Amino acid sequence: MKKIEAIIRKSKFSEVKEALHDVGVNFFSYWDVTGLGNEKVGKVYRGVSFSTNDIQRRQLAIIVNDDFEKITVETLLKTASTGEVGDGKVFVSDVSETYRIRTGEKGSDTLK
Repeated sequence: MKKIEAIIRKSKFSEVKEALHDVGVNFFSYWDVTGLGNEKVGKVYRGVSFSTNDIQRRQLAIIVNDDFEKITVETLLKTASTGEVGDGKVFVSDVSETYRIRTGEKGSDTLK
């Protein structure tokens, strides 16, 4: 099993969510995060320009069976991209075990 974490633009979240559902990834967690990166965000307020290093993003945590890793990552890369600096990152790590709390069962069947 794999844990895929993605940090994406908030503006791309709806598109990414739909694309993940289309390929069969129907469960994941997400939350709003603030981070620092290479993107420079500029704002204009009452005619005064200022920049901030705090960038608002959405982070997704997706656990999938090994056979879904490639399609999940490809879907994220394709739909979250704008081609501009600041599109985000995808991280993949191994998951040694999962448990379903309700029944106590463990293993890859808990992801279904």
